[in-house]
Amino acid sequence: MKKLIASLALGLSALGFGGASFAADDAASAPAAPAAASAAAATITAATAAPAASAATTAAASASAPAVAASAPVPNKGDTAWMLLSTVLVIMMSIPGLALFYGGLVRSKNMLSVLMQVFVTFSMIVVLWVLYGYSLAFTEGNQFFGGVSRLFLNGVFDPMKGEFANAATFSKGVVIPEIVFVVFQATFAAITCCLIVGAFAERIKFSAVLAFMVLWFTFSYVPIAHMVWYWAGPDAYTSKEVAEKVTSTAGLIWQWGALDFAGGTVVHINAAVAGLAGAYMIGKRVGYGREAFTPHSLTLTMVGASLLWVGWFGFNAGSALEAGNSAALAFLNTFSATAVAVLAWCIGESLLKGKASMLGAASGAVAGLVAITPAAGNVGIMGALVVGAVAGFVCLWGVTGLKKMLGADDSLDVFGVHGVGGIVGALLTGIFNHQSLGGPGMVTDWVTATVGSNGIWAQFIIQAKAVGVTVVWSGVVAAISFKLVDLVIGLRVTEEEEREGLDISSHGETAYSK
Repeated sequence: MKKLIASLALGLSALGFGGASFAADDAASAPAAPAAASAAAATITAATAAPAASAATTAAASASAPAVAASAPVPNKGDTAWMLLSTVLVIMMSIPGLALFYGGLVRSKNMLSVLMQVFVTFSMIVVLWVLYGYSLAFTEGNQFFGGVSRLFLNGVFDPMKGEFANAATFSKGVVIPEIVFVVFQATFAAITCCLIVGAFAERIKFSAVLAFMVLWFTFSYVPIAHMVWYWAGPDAYTSKEVAEKVTSTAGLIWQWGALDFAGGTVVHINAAVAGLAGAYMIGKRVGYGREAFTPHSLTLTMVGASLLWVGWFGFNAGSALEAGNSAALAFLNTFSATAVAVLAWCIGESLLKGKASMLGAASGAVAGLVAITPAAGNVGIMGALVVGAVAGFVCLWGVTGLKKMLGADDSLDVFGVHGVGGIVGALLTGIFNHQSLGGPGMVTDWVTATVGSNGIWAQFIIQAKAVGVTVVWSGVVAAISFKLVDLVIGLRVTEEEEREGLDISSHGETAYSK
């Protein structure tokens, strides 16, 4: 199996997946893909490519040190262009993709409220990421939080010298501008928080949404991202004598060797558990179980789902941090797993209800995208099809049978799709990463970039531990955060405001003119 892990320069995290050939595919013949020698999880692909390990290298070498300039790694323009494009694609996933997907699912009187919650949450998290989020997630600190060396993005750009720091990828000697890694990771943090909105749509105060997001982002997203994705980077592994010490500076879950190519734990499970906690603590919508809450525009939902699917190629393939073999595998797996998940959901829905629906097809696509996220560059081509098929059927159960068992009013099935799909993908990654099952394996020795496979059962247990930590951590932080917000400003609107619709009561405008 292969583990992913990319290096973080001056405090960045890492990601990893991709077949053994991924990480190293552009840098060396031996794939150095994400796979930590210490079992540090290849989990981090998406978020990941950690900035160039140890001291950030500068893109422009000092004129007074031409010798150093000659030896310093220089970002490849192709890799840089690919990462910038991937970043734009992930932005499109949130605005407008996720906003339209969620907006079409609510009643027309709440359409603008959902658009506002997604749009403003996305904007706020980007600012918090620049101020302190990036530093606490992707710099060296302890096993749970990073340090403060990159607060306000200090050191990423030196305006006096005109120099930009570099961030490592999964290949030794291959770097990208750290500022590119910063903005790429910012989109992950932002969309993760936006995903939570769907669980308590149509009854929460706008101010409560923002207050909760600040707390949850700081104490759940940031530490989970650090635990799963942060490591020193491949260039830090210079000899077997220092390997153990270098690994000890990584995040807790990375040290375990969990695989998470683009955010199954960090993004989807993390957000889904927080959403479920919110659904319980905020309570059910007025009329829930007695009135029909029919989506007001499945047309917009289909458009949103399509934008998510297209944007997800940047989310997953971009997590390879290089425009090479690992990105190509993640791209194909994202395409095929999603397609088969759509078919699986439609088949399951036909068997249960006698007909397939557009809502079901769109939900199946998202379920497949979620499940393949941790596996994108960590499983083989046939493994991706299995992941997508299982996700389609299991997530259908997640929004029907499991939802009834949980008894929560998860408005837009955040937990049923993102939580269940994320868990399915994370666990199956532990199985199908193995080379005997067509997977790319993982880097078992970062010093020599040796690729191999961990035992299937052993890796499955590691994946399960990562899932468990994420569920507990996010659940506890979310519960405390919701309680604090409730005590200070209150969580939900009045019954009168809810019946009138949040578009008018919270924002004084409507989505559609009569």
